[in-house]
Amino acid sequence: MHKTMKNIILNIILFQVGWFACVLTAANNIAAVGALISVMILITHVKLSVNARKEIRIISIAMLIGLVWDSILVSIGLLTYQSGMVASFLAPYWIVLMWALFATTINSSLAWLKEKLIIAAIFGAISGPLAYYAGAKLGAVVFVSETNALIALSVGWAIFTPLLLLLSSTNDNQGNVAMEKAL
Repeated sequence: MHKTMKNIILNIILFQVGWFACVLTAANNIAAVGALISVMILITHVKLSVNARKEIRIISIAMLIGLVWDSILVSIGLLTYQSGMVASFLAPYWIVLMWALFATTINSSLAWLKEKLIIAAIFGAISGPLAYYAGAKLGAVVFVSETNALIALSVGWAIFTPLLLLLSSTNDNQGNVAMEKAL
């Protein structure tokens, strides 16, 4: 198997391990355990990356977006979380780490979407809310108004997925090419 394919498979596996660790530990009121596992995955990802600075940059941007976006959803009463809350108006730390985990896929398993930003928006509009829905079914998050929450999540992820892909491309001169091909 080609080294690139092995890296992509490892990226997918580590993302899923981190996702389940965060969701299942948050659902069981031990979110710090999932957070610790996620931090170890993030450190491993950065250490194995070709361009650690670029990875840290996109991870940081994703964490900031996730903190703001999920905090808005909490503040307007669409989502509630049982554990990992530092303040009642902020998203829990473990969901912010899940945004960081998502960012690890941007230059790896989801890199193929960089030149397909419209497909990336559709992908985000579907997969983002599905991940939250699965998290709700496992007990990590509660939709106060399921329909409104899913709509908001869909719109947010339709915007943030291509945005993160585009932002990750700005350092490697693919941003303009990705934008032109998408439009």
